[in-house]
Amino acid sequence: MADESKTEKASPRRRQKAREQGQVARSRDLTAGLAAMTAIVFCGWQMPAFAGQWRWLLRQELEQAATRPEQLIPVWRNAIWLFRGVALAAGMSWVVGTAGGMAQGGVVFAPSALAPNWSRLDPASHISQLFSLGALSRLLKSLLPTVVVVYFAAAILVRDWRHFPALLHGSRTALTAFTTSRMYEVAWKGSLVLLFWSAADYFLERQRHENELKMSKQEQKDEFKDTEGNPVIKQRIRRLQRQSRRRQMLKDVERAAVVITNPTEFAIALEYRMDMDAPVVVAKGRNLLAAQIKEIARWNGIPMIENPPLAHALYRAVEVGQAIPAKLYTVVAEILAAIWRAQSQASQSQASQNQASQNQASKN
Repeated sequence: MADESKTEKASPRRRQKAREQGQVARSRDLTAGLAAMTAIVFCGWQMPAFAGQWRWLLRQELEQAATRPEQLIPVWRNAIWLFRGVALAAGMSWVVGTAGGMAQGGVVFAPSALAPNWSRLDPASHISQLFSLGALSRLLKSLLPTVVVVYFAAAILVRDWRHFPALLHGSRTALTAFTTSRMYEVAWKGSLVLLFWSAADYFLERQRHENELKMSKQEQKDEFKDTEGNPVIKQRIRRLQRQSRRRQMLKDVERAAVVITNPTEFAIALEYRMDMDAPVVVAKGRNLLAAQIKEIARWNGIPMIENPPLAHALYRAVEVGQAIPAKLYTVVAEILAAIWRAQSQASQSQASQNQASQNQASKN
């Protein structure tokens, strides 16, 4: 009985594993049917030539046996060319049969299927298989085309029954021609029946194979875990990676030259040194992360400039680690120049205060 929980189609990985084990939808009857039909059609095409050649061979064999009985070498050894038609028919049959087998499942190399399986040598298992439903279905599947072929043979016999009395008084050539033509008719009709039946068997085998490969929802989840990893673990790894990147980004704020704010929603930290071609965004964030960036800037004495349009543009257009676009050079340069002037003025004022303090101390 089929497992009702297996309602999902097989995944590519399950199909690949089944193929590696040699499990493909393949019908041996279809390969045999194609080969038999090819051989019969080719023999029918070459039958007139075959008849003359083999008649010559039989006549030569009989003459040699009657006139030169001491001759040990058979005639057919000197007339190998007579067998080229048989060889060609066998070769064509093999080629078509092989092509039919490859069309069903391609070339399958399954080393695991070659491993010894001692359970196959258990007589008890084979006896139980003889009386199983599978054995009964295979028997019925074999009997049905056989019955059809027997029916065609009987129909031909009934149809030509009226010609039999005349054949008793006819020549050997007429009897041979009649018998050969009727045998060939039974052969090609029988092979046609087997070919159609084997094609139907292939589609049934393919359907059975698809049903065996079906998966349950739980099997799909387990396969996804095996191939892609546990989703919970992957989510935890991604969260840890984000936290690590965030910590590194907040640490990089310490070397920023300025922080552009919205003032409350966005915060973008820019680094610039004289040896750099353009300012680089070392950190950016919004809401809580923006507050953390501004807190670090306050602790490290990094200037913060409120410029909502510039903050919006930098946040949406530039990723962390990238240089600002050329169209923002002028605005950012003005901000950096203003900061450096302010810092220079502050440094000069501090130096003046320090000099005044030193002069006052020297007077005292």
